[in-house]
Formats: sequence, structure tokens, C-alpha cells
Amino acid sequence: MERISHFIGGRTVSSISGRRGPVYNPATGVQTHEVDFASPQEVQAAVSAAREAFPTWRATSLSRRAEILFSVRAALDAHRREIAELTTAQHGKVLSDAMGEVARGLENVEFACGIPHLLKGSYSEQASTGIDVYSMRQPLGVVAGISPFNFPAMVPMWMFANAIACGNTFVLKPSEKDPSPSLLMAQLLSEAGVPDGVFNVVQGDKVAVDALLASEDVKAVSFVGSTPVARSIHETANRAGKRVQALAGAKNHMVVLPDADLDMAADAAVSAGYGSAGERCMAISVVVAVGSVGDDLVAAIKRRMPKVRIGDGRDPLSEMGPLITSEHRDRVASYIDSGHRQGAQVVVDGRADPVTSRPGFFLGVSLLDHVTPEMDCYRDEIFGPVLSVVRVETYEEAVHLINENRWGNGTAIFTRDGGAARRFQFDVEAGMVGINVPIPVPVGYYSFGGWKQSLFGDTHMYGPEGINFYTRGKVVTSRWPDPATSSVDLGFPRTR
Repeated sequence: MERISHFIGGRTVSSISGRRGPVYNPATGVQTHEVDFASPQEVQAAVSAAREAFPTWRATSLSRRAEILFSVRAALDAHRREIAELTTAQHGKVLSDAMGEVARGLENVEFACGIPHLLKGSYSEQASTGIDVYSMRQPLGVVAGISPFNFPAMVPMWMFANAIACGNTFVLKPSEKDPSPSLLMAQLLSEAGVPDGVFNVVQGDKVAVDALLASEDVKAVSFVGSTPVARSIHETANRAGKRVQALAGAKNHMVVLPDADLDMAADAAVSAGYGSAGERCMAISVVVAVGSVGDDLVAAIKRRMPKVRIGDGRDPLSEMGPLITSEHRDRVASYIDSGHRQGAQVVVDGRADPVTSRPGFFLGVSLLDHVTPEMDCYRDEIFGPVLSVVRVETYEEAVHLINENRWGNGTAIFTRDGGAARRFQFDVEAGMVGINVPIPVPVGYYSFGGWKQSLFGDTHMYGPEGINFYTRGKVVTSRWPDPATSSVDLGFPRTR
């Protein structure tokens, strides 16, 4: 069984902890690899390598860092299909989706290539007589990223691109379910000229996470994952005095007003609800049908569902692949049953899809109608191909439903009314809003993140807020006076 291990100090390092976990191909259900689980000592070895590399990397000029990042971008781009194929093999998403993931990750690398501009400070000449004031942003030191299984290539790029561009050194702990893309990216960064120790990968489970959080050398932690884990990481990191951004769960609503183009709305609901088997934090999981639109909208969604081609992600005809593990598939399927027991109408039951008889962790697409906020299928983040329809009478009820939800990651509205759309983006309490766009993931030069329990921490990820997260500000007040003019003045400093 091929082993997947760590990348520390510029080289692949086999683990000595003796602990390992299985890596499966979700489309076949067959174990393909074993991944090493790092011990606390091995995590600290990666942190130490990053700490030793930091002074030289921090002192590296902005122009040189930008040059290296351009090379990183070129290397990742040249191997984008290979990265995507590893993602498909271990996550299960179809290859076209994995290629899209890599492309969106590269947007963040491209943004970071502009680091000489992004780190420009400000300068005020003669702020007071003979005194100039200027500001700068400087790196934190060793920073860590803990990334999720559903985007094993893109989310690490969200993190490490800005982090190393700003002059930090980085330790990545990827998901143990699909760890190979992280190792390939580490090797590509090294070949592109990233110095040894600037980018490191430690594989593992909670032991590795806890070791990163406990290390006094780690100054900041980025995390993307479930709400309970995000909350725990945020609290633990805060107690340790670390800077932390922890992106958590979601229950994304798509509001459909009566004036909307129903075919467009149905296409969007199917695409955003079942893409990547629903394993996206930006997936639409709740369609909110306003007024009389409900019956026609549900019928339009139902008509499209049999056309979704489910299969092995390596098959170019497949549009949706399996779920990540058999345990997760069974958990997702349980919400179809609980929804029925609690009063929802099961319009399409994915458990009855013939695809479930294949080897692998497959589940067909499912649709629940007449869902209410008290039901488990509404209250919980399902993270699978189960789409719920909630019916309300008015726009105000739709907005209230979203604003009362404990998550505030993303939301969307479908309408032909510009005034209603403008009002919605003003009223709704969510970090990312789509207007006739079902998955409003910001481009790389904006920032990604939600509100409420979708974010623990005070900054969003990547883009301008990512630069701020990985740096700290410094202001210099400077005077070069004639020594003969110096005198004692015990008054509070003021401008003159």
C-alpha cells in the first residue's frame, strides 16, 4: 500500500509515529493509500523548519518574492490537470469540477503575485512641523493552515499564497481523507524556487491539529471546516494568543420570487445543490419559494434531476461523483428519512437511485418539499445532495427565515426586479450575496467569508482581508531636526 507522508524543510519525510489512516477512492470504495499521521514531535519539526526559514524569507525583497510567486503560479498551472486528477481520485468530484477548483485557487496565487503593490504603506510628509509619519505592514512569522476534504487544492491556495507572499512561513495540515494534492503542490512550490522550510506539509488527524495550536512558534491559524471544530479551534487559538480565522458551516438559501425566470432558477438550484455531490460550503441547500411560485418551481427542479449523470469522476460523462466516505453517505441519506418522518414531502429519494447499488460511496440526488425550520433537514448542515424547499408567502418572510438562521455564509435571490434585488442585498444577513447567481464565491481580489456562526474570527479569507490577516501594522513617526533646537517638553505630544 503506497504511503503518503509529510513535506518538511524542502523534502518528503516519512513518519515515525507508527500511526496511519486509510485513503480511499470514493468511486470504487477501495483503499488506495495509507497516509501517515504526524506525532506532536513531527509537527514541531515542521514548525521548527518554518521558524528557521522565516528570518531569511522575511528579509527577501518584495520583487524577489513576487518573482517566485509568478514561478509558483506557472508551475501550478502547468500541472493543473495532475492536481485535479489527484483530487478526483481521492475526493471523488468529477474531473471538470476539480479542474475548476484548481482554476479558482490559481486566482488567489495571481492576486498574491501583486504583493509589492499590496504591501505598499502610506506616507504623510510634514504631519507636524518637521515630522513625517508613515505606515507599513510586516509578516507575523510561522503561520498554519488546516484545510478541509472538499477542496484539497483550492483552499490551501487561499491560505498559503497570501501567507508566504507577505513574508511568513507556512505549515499546512490538509485533510487526511485526500492528502495527495497537498504533497504535489509542496513539490511544485519547491521546484518553483520557494526556499526550504517556507512551505511545509504535515499529514494527520486531531493530534496534528492540537500540536499546531499548542506550538508557541505558530502565530496565526487559518481553518475551514465544520462549525463545532471551527468554534473549538477559534477558542483554543485565542486562549493561546494566536490570530485565528475559522470558516465554518453553512445553510445557504436561494430565494425565488414570483417574477423570476423559473427555468433559470431551476437550473441554478440543481447546479448549486448537487454540484460536487453537495459537498461545498457554498452549496444551495434550501430553496425558498415565495408566493405562488412553489408548485411550478418544484416541478421544474424535479424534471431536471433525472438528467444529472452520476458516476466515477474520471468518466468525462459524469456530472456528479460519490460522497467522500461511506459513513458520510449514510449520514446524508438519514436526512431523507428524518425529513419524511417530520412531515416533509420526499419528491425524489436519492436512496432509490440505481447508482447506490454500485461499488463506492454513491447517493442519488434528493428533493424534499414543504420543509419547515423545525425539521432536522433544515436545522443541520447536511453537506450532501439533498435539496430542501421551504415555502413562504412574502419577501419579508423569506428574509426573516434567512436572518434567523444561525449561519450566514452565502445566499442568493432570483428575480427580474432590480429594486427587490437591491433591497435584498441590503436586508439580508450573510457575508456573500448572489443576485441571479446561486454560488456567489468572490473572485480572488475580494475576500471570502460569512457572518454569524459561519465565521469565527474577525477577518475573511484571501483577498485584501487575507493580506491584513497575515500581517500586522506598524506606524513610524520620524523627525530629523537640528540638534541645536532640542529641548525638554513634558507636555503631551501634539501637532504644531
